[in-house]
Amino acid sequence: MRNPFSKTYTSEEHEMFDFLTQIKFFERMKNKEMARFIPAMHHRKYKRDEVVFFSKDPSQALYLVKKGQITLTIDVKDNFETILEIGRGEAFGENSLLENAKRTYTAIVVSEEADLIVIPYFAIQEVFDSNPKIKAKMMTSLSEYYNQNNQRLFKSYRESFGFFSLRQMFE
Repeated sequence: MRNPFSKTYTSEEHEMFDFLTQIKFFERMKNKEMARFIPAMHHRKYKRDEVVFFSKDPSQALYLVKKGQITLTIDVKDNFETILEIGRGEAFGENSLLENAKRTYTAIVVSEEADLIVIPYFAIQEVFDSNPKIKAKMMTSLSEYYNQNNQRLFKSYRESFGFFSLRQMFE
């Protein structure tokens, strides 16, 4: 039997929960936990070749891709080198979950347009401060995300041995 005192959600909120559960950083959360982020979410539209943020900018928001393709690039001398292309149901700007972090890559829209959901850093921190369980779940997901990135980096290093010094990564 359903609890008559439990919170009910609108169909739009349920749609948002379905979308959020596709995203690594929300996959462990219950609806009531995800609902804490909804008031802070801002919908933004971008056009092809627009920069969402630059490398070394302060990490002021987490971005969720509702529609479109985003390329994450790093500056290599005078060129941009693509490190990852992401699309619907993926997030970027993940270091906004950390305090005083700077962007490690530049994010550029490569599709005709992109619809992004932006969650500001201060809103994330407010949720974290008021609910340590949510923070623990997101930090666990962030750790797994960084671990997967390290594994990809090490695999790439093994496949291109001799082209760069892995030791520099840890200095």
